[in-house]
Amino acid sequence: MGLSRKTDNTILKGKANKSQLEADFTVAIAGNPNVGKSTVFNALTGMKQHTGNWSGKTVGCATGFFSLHTIEDNVISFSAVDIPGTYSLLSHSPEEEIARNYLCFGDADAVIIVCDAVCLERNLNLVLQTLEIKKQAVVCVNLLDEAKHKGIMIDLAGLSDELGVPVVGTVARNKDGLDDLLKILPNIPSQSMQPRSIQYPAEIENAAKSLMGLLDSKAHGALPSFWLALRLLESFSGEKDRSLFDNLSQQLGVDLLTDPMICAAVKKELETLNEKGFSSNDVCTAIAEAGIITAEQICKSICKHKKKSGASDQRDRVLDRLFTGRKTAYPIMLALLALVFWITITGANYVSAYLSSLLFGIGDRINLLFYMISAPEWLRSLTVDGAYRVLAWIVSVMLPPMAIFFPLFTILEDAGYLPRVAFNLDKSFHRCNTCGKQALTMCMGFGCNAAGVVGCRIIDSPRERLIAILTNSLVPCNGRFPLLISIITMFFVSSASGAVSSFVSALLLTAFILLSILMTLAVSKLLSVTALRGTPSSFTIELPPYRRPQWGKVIIRSIFDRTAFVLGRAVITAIPAGILIWLMANLRVGDTTPLAICSDFLDPFARLMGLDGVILIAFILGLPANEIVIPIIIMAYTSSNTLIDISNLSQLKELFVSNGWTYETALCTMLFSLFHWPCATTLLTVKKETGHVKWTLAAAIIPTILGIACCILVNVLFFK
Repeated sequence: MGLSRKTDNTILKGKANKSQLEADFTVAIAGNPNVGKSTVFNALTGMKQHTGNWSGKTVGCATGFFSLHTIEDNVISFSAVDIPGTYSLLSHSPEEEIARNYLCFGDADAVIIVCDAVCLERNLNLVLQTLEIKKQAVVCVNLLDEAKHKGIMIDLAGLSDELGVPVVGTVARNKDGLDDLLKILPNIPSQSMQPRSIQYPAEIENAAKSLMGLLDSKAHGALPSFWLALRLLESFSGEKDRSLFDNLSQQLGVDLLTDPMICAAVKKELETLNEKGFSSNDVCTAIAEAGIITAEQICKSICKHKKKSGASDQRDRVLDRLFTGRKTAYPIMLALLALVFWITITGANYVSAYLSSLLFGIGDRINLLFYMISAPEWLRSLTVDGAYRVLAWIVSVMLPPMAIFFPLFTILEDAGYLPRVAFNLDKSFHRCNTCGKQALTMCMGFGCNAAGVVGCRIIDSPRERLIAILTNSLVPCNGRFPLLISIITMFFVSSASGAVSSFVSALLLTAFILLSILMTLAVSKLLSVTALRGTPSSFTIELPPYRRPQWGKVIIRSIFDRTAFVLGRAVITAIPAGILIWLMANLRVGDTTPLAICSDFLDPFARLMGLDGVILIAFILGLPANEIVIPIIIMAYTSSNTLIDISNLSQLKELFVSNGWTYETALCTMLFSLFHWPCATTLLTVKKETGHVKWTLAAAIIPTILGIACCILVNVLFFK
């Protein structure tokens, strides 16, 4: 059957319409983490599911749609489901359970199993496990270019013969080989396949086969009886998979783990195995090892390794000695962090000044328009001086550093450096009785704390996941960087100029970031020995090869997936926040305003923290978005409804100093910016992820108490 997918209009994008919901076939895309699974999904559907050169990126299931045109001018439509990456279907982490449950109980007509050609043997274990559940499958051996570079030659036809299912080779990020995948994909759901089975010890196979007849009558073919029998043998040997059988119980209305007939039959088979020398641990170990041994046998017959110069391997070893070495890892991490911030600060200064001039100039023209139409003064002031100028502030201050920081961060991710960061920090987090994956979620928090909270799903242990969620806002998100950078520039490096100023600013900002990381470790340790006691779980992470970043995709993904998302959130909150701030600054209660009343009420406590009432009320009103803290301070200090041009930091410093700011005030404001309640979006995300109001309150209270304590300590010990 000839197929064509020549133009973009053959790819169905966006929200599902009726034709998409009635797709002819549903295809699941499975595979280990970091094998290009989401890249294959993106290439097929035209969507932009976020991919990265480290494990744990896809935690939920993403769905996309595409269609193929046959030469007979028929249209075959597909729904593609990108399920979480996993190394095994027999473990119990959230992503493994989601992947396994979708393959078992989802509506997929076929499965595309994506493998890494460089690590094919390890990947084949998952392939064989998947084929036990879904026979309608095609194996996509990806990253053939990297395998060729390393001298690895794979006999794809031989692999297809060994597995008993179609096999295609691809380089998905260049879309090489995807046409071959599309040609065979429509035929997969209807083909009769007999995939190769995992070779289990004869005694275990006989025990499983003895249970098949009983399971056929109980499970009614919902899942392969032989596979279910193996899971029951594991469960009654100590490796109980409650999640699988709970889901199966919902499907069948029968709990196989408690059914009297099944329990008796399984126990009888285990007694027989015990008589043959298989203890409970031996049964579980033998089942787990069987897939690994079968994968090894297959790879020996179809993989050849040519002798290469080893330049790439030697390069990777040299880089790993630098990036993960005992003496060099941490200095290089700090140096790269400082470099990222220096580039961000230097570039953002110029763009912010231009945007500020442009947007505030537009505000002046909007003012003229209101005067021309003789609009009421209160309406003009509310619209322009309140809503618009706060919006202009946020865009001009927030957009430039985000547009620079996110691509730089994504380049480090795409090149494979972030897994090395997690590896380096694993010992530190392990000493705090938490998981090294928390380092990855912490890194996400530098971009957006809400994204970091969602990223905590990659942590298997519920206890460690909760610790990571509660401490994620201790690292500053991108919304807090403008305030930190502005205060550093105004009060601590104002005597420097040009590149020297931005370099010193980057070093000081890095020092504050380092403080936030240390606080994250300290609070994680405190939680792990008090409210969330427990021992740390094991942490396994694959260190992927270093890869040349895909520059175009990095920039596009950073702008649209990250920058636009965060900026959009800030803009949505900016307009109502600007109106609220204007009302509080302009409505009169006697001889004063609500903003002045609130700031005066908070002033005594704020003074104890080294701040003043205006600064504290600004943080409180800044709950919708951290970016609006400085506009609120300006409005309160000027006692008017007009914001000054932010491109003039010297003028802003004069305003602050005239209102009593000192170096102490600047330092305490920066500390409180580091450690205070998360923004509203992050708190709502915490509520969604934890499902409890109490943990949402804890996520707000913990950093707030820490920030108040740090400010009082600095104020009392160093400035009194």
